[in-house]
Amino acid sequence: MMKKRMIRSLLSVSLIGLALSGCGQAGGNKEQGAAPGTGGGEPTKLVISTWGFSEDFFKKEVYAPFEKEHNVKIVLEIGNNAERLNKVKQGSSNVDLIYLSDYYAQQGIEAGLFEKIDRSRIPNLKDIYDIAKAPLGEDYGPAYTIGQFGIAYNPKATGKEIKSWNDLWSPELAKKLTLPNITSTSGPMILDAASTAAGSSTFNEDQAFTKLKALNKSVVKYYGQTSEFVNMFAQGEIAAGPIMEMYVKDLKAAVPDTKFVTPQEGAYAVMNTVNVVKGSKNKQLAEDFINWHLSKEVQEKSAKSKIDSPVNTTLQLKPEEAQGITYGADVVNKLRKLDMKFVNQNLKGWIDRWNREVTQ
Repeated sequence: MMKKRMIRSLLSVSLIGLALSGCGQAGGNKEQGAAPGTGGGEPTKLVISTWGFSEDFFKKEVYAPFEKEHNVKIVLEIGNNAERLNKVKQGSSNVDLIYLSDYYAQQGIEAGLFEKIDRSRIPNLKDIYDIAKAPLGEDYGPAYTIGQFGIAYNPKATGKEIKSWNDLWSPELAKKLTLPNITSTSGPMILDAASTAAGSSTFNEDQAFTKLKALNKSVVKYYGQTSEFVNMFAQGEIAAGPIMEMYVKDLKAAVPDTKFVTPQEGAYAVMNTVNVVKGSKNKQLAEDFINWHLSKEVQEKSAKSKIDSPVNTTLQLKPEEAQGITYGADVVNKLRKLDMKFVNQNLKGWIDRWNREVTQ
């Protein structure tokens, strides 16, 4: 019996030794080449530059599940587009991933601030709208949300139904209208809309400025921030103006009769993009995060919470769930998309001309 117990003990010691040896080898392999953020130990820090709106939602539904799955600690840098992009330009930021409107993302591309993404690492790209897959070129990040820029109005105050961009020039809207300033993200869109209202099938700068100059007398104020539009609308200072659909819920809270219209010539696509910053030590992890944000799970929760309009085409929303967001292929596929490279090339000249000819 004593001999048998000794043999069992020796076998146990040998098995424990083999197990420990195996664990040591696995740990060694992890240190030698595993992707960051995929195993145990200290979590990898992933720095994300974003706007900071709806923080509670993003922390709970977007960041926390990813942190748990990938052993990651997400750190946020908060600010507006221009501030955050400027920090990356100056090298005063250690950001891995940056969220920007397509207008500012194009500036980042031209400044050489972003890594070229590996699309094979982002399989959820196959499930999003074509317009969102590569809005600024195949080398750069997708749009994770698409909104539409159309017209909101108070029908009781305007006394007419609005259907077209051309309706902004109606005499009923005189001294009841607001437009975005040319320096705002949607400023170039209203310039393009003016060209369309002037009858041009392709963008015509001269016709656009002539048309906007004629409209100047009807404009109460050119807004730079959406909050200005909402405040003027709530106080009855204006009755109509072009705005992004996502803000209509704020208008309806103040004026329940508010209507939002997609102009018959087409509303404009407003896309927010996500890119990996040049020099990031966590490029693969950042691409994994992009893939997660494009997933049906995240996109559906975000849409149902009225946080962002979805780009993932596999989710299905009920009519009441889709209210107030830009949803469905029939809507998205008809949106007009500006060439942001062209916009950035011409913006300085447009601003100068706007100040000389439109708002003088």
